[in-house]
Amino acid sequence: MTAYDRRKFLRTAAITGVGLGLVGRAGSLFAGTPAEAGKRVGIIGLDTSHSVEFTKMLNAQNADPSYHGFKVVAAYPQGSKDIASSLEMVPGNLAKVKELGVEIVDSIAALLEKVDVVLLESNDGRVHLEQALPVFKAGKKVFIDKPIAASLADTKAIFKAAEKYKVPVFSSSALRFIDSIQQVKQGKIGKVAGADVYTPSPTEKTHPDLFWYGIHGVEMLFALMGAGCRKVTRTTSEDMDQVTGVWADGRIGTLRGVIKGPYGFGGHAFGEKGIMPIGDFSSYQPLVLQITSFFQTGIVPVDPQETIEMMAFMEAADASKKKKGAPVMMNV
Repeated sequence: MTAYDRRKFLRTAAITGVGLGLVGRAGSLFAGTPAEAGKRVGIIGLDTSHSVEFTKMLNAQNADPSYHGFKVVAAYPQGSKDIASSLEMVPGNLAKVKELGVEIVDSIAALLEKVDVVLLESNDGRVHLEQALPVFKAGKKVFIDKPIAASLADTKAIFKAAEKYKVPVFSSSALRFIDSIQQVKQGKIGKVAGADVYTPSPTEKTHPDLFWYGIHGVEMLFALMGAGCRKVTRTTSEDMDQVTGVWADGRIGTLRGVIKGPYGFGGHAFGEKGIMPIGDFSSYQPLVLQITSFFQTGIVPVDPQETIEMMAFMEAADASKKKKGAPVMMNV
């Protein structure tokens, strides 16, 4: 994703009432008291705006009590090793989290000595398995930001390692938890018969097409439809992608990936009792609430099998593109 795309997303995501400003001002707004034992959060990867936005929310002097007192206390900057758009974000993000009272460390090992739970925020899915393994070995709960990995194989390896070390882990986009999707999941339109969603979908040459940013829409689609997709067909052009999934029970879900065009998220869910419009992104707060609840309880809000199927869906979409739109059965 380009820096311009990121700026547009941040404008949408801004949390009202909290700004960064100068160091003196930040000191009056953030991290007034030390984090309690068991509540110390560490960040791996400062190559994404999420690292700053999540820290602003958790370290605010008037932080939401529903965050259970979790605060970011340390960060290891290394995220992507070679994606230019990610690397260029590190210096600015490092300065911002330091203003928020976060200590910068020089290794994951050093980070793990100072924290109780981890936000793995590296923007590059290729490094997630490598970075998650020491966290699992240390027995610390971890949230892995999207994409959980840059391949289905690494995704399965992450969950296998988490199971081996008996450490809870989950991954998600913030789009999964927008209010309209949660209303559908709570039964507002009855059983979901199908869904159409759209998402920005710029690509990055180091990742399969949808893994880089289209995953936001994939999260929306699977949040609405649930697991069970078996067949994928993709039609693509220079400006748009259209990916159609057929679920095992015959339901159909579609994803429109906007490669070039207006920026936004949305769609419709079709249920037995009505049709529900799916609204745009407005805040990271619902995701942060899920993360801190997970840190508190160890209960994952997203089933690992659903995350695995999302990766299989995106790989099948890539395979269908290479086969000029031929249907591809999912490899799960």
